[in-house]
Amino acid sequence: MSTSPEAADGLAVMPLADLEAELRAGGDGLTSAEAAARLERHGPNEIAEEHRHPLLVLAGYFWAPIPWMIEVALVLSLLVGHWADAVIIGVLLAMNGVVAYVEEHQAANAIAALKQRLSGTARVRRDGAWAAVPVREVVPGDVLRVRLGDVVPADARLLADDELQVDQSALTGESLPVARGAGDALYSGSVVARGESDALVYATGADSFFGRTTALVEAAGTVSHFQRAVLRIGHFLIVVAVVLVALISVVSVARGNPALETLEFALVLTIASVPVALPAVLSVTMAVGARQLARREAVVSHLPAVEELGGIDVLCSDKTGTLTQNRLAVSEPWPVPGIDETALLEAAAAASRAEDRDPIDAAVLAAAEARSVTPTGRTEQFTPFDPVSKRTEAAVRGVDGAVVLCTKGAPQAVVALCPEDPAASAVGERAEEFARRGYRSLAVARAGPRGGWRLLGVLPIADPPREDSAATVRAARQLGVDVKMVTGDQVAIGAEIARQVGIGDRLLRAGELDGRPDAELAETVERSDGFGEVFPEHKHAIVRLLQARGHIVGMTGDGVNDAPALKQADAGIAVQGATDAARAAADVVLLAPGLSVIVEAIGLAREIFARMTNYATYRIAETVRVLLLVTLAIVAFNFFPVTPVMIVLLAVLNDGAILAIAYDHVQGARRPVSWDMRSVLTIATVLGVAGVAASFLLFVLATESFGLDRDTARTLIYLKLSVAGHLTIFLTRTRGPFWSPPAPSRLLVGAVVGTQAVATVIAATGILMAPVGWGYAALVWVYALAWFLVNDRLKVAAYRLLQSGGVDGRRS
Repeated sequence: MSTSPEAADGLAVMPLADLEAELRAGGDGLTSAEAAARLERHGPNEIAEEHRHPLLVLAGYFWAPIPWMIEVALVLSLLVGHWADAVIIGVLLAMNGVVAYVEEHQAANAIAALKQRLSGTARVRRDGAWAAVPVREVVPGDVLRVRLGDVVPADARLLADDELQVDQSALTGESLPVARGAGDALYSGSVVARGESDALVYATGADSFFGRTTALVEAAGTVSHFQRAVLRIGHFLIVVAVVLVALISVVSVARGNPALETLEFALVLTIASVPVALPAVLSVTMAVGARQLARREAVVSHLPAVEELGGIDVLCSDKTGTLTQNRLAVSEPWPVPGIDETALLEAAAAASRAEDRDPIDAAVLAAAEARSVTPTGRTEQFTPFDPVSKRTEAAVRGVDGAVVLCTKGAPQAVVALCPEDPAASAVGERAEEFARRGYRSLAVARAGPRGGWRLLGVLPIADPPREDSAATVRAARQLGVDVKMVTGDQVAIGAEIARQVGIGDRLLRAGELDGRPDAELAETVERSDGFGEVFPEHKHAIVRLLQARGHIVGMTGDGVNDAPALKQADAGIAVQGATDAARAAADVVLLAPGLSVIVEAIGLAREIFARMTNYATYRIAETVRVLLLVTLAIVAFNFFPVTPVMIVLLAVLNDGAILAIAYDHVQGARRPVSWDMRSVLTIATVLGVAGVAASFLLFVLATESFGLDRDTARTLIYLKLSVAGHLTIFLTRTRGPFWSPPAPSRLLVGAVVGTQAVATVIAATGILMAPVGWGYAALVWVYALAWFLVNDRLKVAAYRLLQSGGVDGRRS
């Protein structure tokens, strides 16, 4: 059931009492039965995606430039009466469409399944108790609990007189958070930047403000560095193919060959030369990589991030929970002179709230309970921690009726409340001392009924490094990734933890970055080991400055204050337990704690890059091999070395098997990867030209030494192109000799052996071409294998020349 825009707008402004009557709901929320009935009536709380009919999707694969070329070739074959050609070309056309549809459909399903793991939950009141339910099951009439970092799951009205700061920039374009109080509307998709409260849902799904303005918030699709490079390769091959095929056509027609047959041959040759399988290979490789990452507890929410991970050379990591255990415990408290430990802990416990599940609050309350300290009085108002004030505050009414304010938080923030207190300097010195010992300090203060804050003391809190952090940092450095700590903690605390895990202790206070020229700042940021006392704007600036120095930057984060930096980074990584806002801004979401998952993900991304580089080198080499052979044969000798049917068979068998490269075993580079087209083109050209020489030599042997006619010689050349072409895959997958580890996957070997067995049967028995017999077929295999060994040595020599010239396209 849908609500009109006018009705939804009316619900956003009507008095709360009237809204509760309209929704037949109140502050106690709904029962499970009521919620189920409303879910059935209103539908799930999600924006329905437009799904095209599968047949229309399949038809779309036959309506594009490459399918058009194949379709024109099919029509020309029918016009000139080449029925066998027409059948084979029709099979190629169908195969390209069906394979692309199936593989990309599977890729889309895989990514959709992975994103389901990121589906959020909302805290709602059901059956008189708070419960976590999937966001899609939130219904009008539900009472929500929203707090700092939450993405509001549906349009709702605030019930309590609590002031919230809400970031609506994704919906309205407002750059600054807006204040919201009792009765005000919260829109689905906005982010709570400060405070917490209860709210009554009045619109969900397509009826929400977000649902009615999806056009304003849809992110434009971006193309990664990796995809742009692969597409450039495709465009390069198409241009080369078109130029050489045009030359072939002009020369052939000028020599009196039939125009229609020449045009058909030219079209088929172009089809075989352009990277028809490239989109499918890219989609399958990315989908396979995303599934592998998910098995390692890293879920990709933005697919191109799989590629960007491979190029990261700087990783900005937060500290708590990523490098440390995030298991806080209060050590021996330090009360200021004249204050006893009980009073200190009582005030700190009063400024904490268990239901917020904040780890610092939990540590303080556990310490108070362990020492049998129980807060007296009733908390009338509580202000939770936020990144701006860096403290919590509670108004507590004592048994005598007087209201006392208690606060705890970052020492500099609490000391700022009472700068005239004689203990201010002592608190600062004690916090510094604790920091040097690796403790995080909480200062505690209290204000009486007549006002005036008084410092009570400092609570040292320990959060030791994770056991695997030091080894993980070493592993990252071995991969060429520089790890920098970015933390909101004091510089001294961050430096101690950074030293323990091997990052280094050259941490800067983020405030030192303010007001300096960008050029000077960028160099300073690049040299440092990390930053302490960081605010959200500093994180964003740090990432931007590193990018200005040419670095590919990964950024980890978990809070709403990390979202801008996560968006700015080349690969934003939300760590385990991150807020909804951080997860929404990130490209990769970790489901396991620690930094090791990220390092594994970087290594896996480099393996994916290696597979794509192998495919690009192979595809360019094959284009050079086929196009150059045909061009030289026609221009120099007026001889067509292969027929259109042979070209089509080459394309069918090769493109059908090449998808297996997405599952090949490869070794990722030990350094951050980037495309070096000079290296790729050089190796591909060497292999392609060597292949042309081998084909011409085989033609000479077939006609001069073996006395074969030209039709039989064409079959020999076809089989040699097919067998040698697929053997090239095993050359391009390694930089050293072809036997270098790791061994190729069984799937890749099986695909190559299977397709070449079919090609051998076709050539030997003469299906759609002149038969050569099993003896000559075996001879072609021996010939191709011999040239395979020669080409392998040429490849190794070419790589050595490139390295000696300072070119290292894969940075291994």
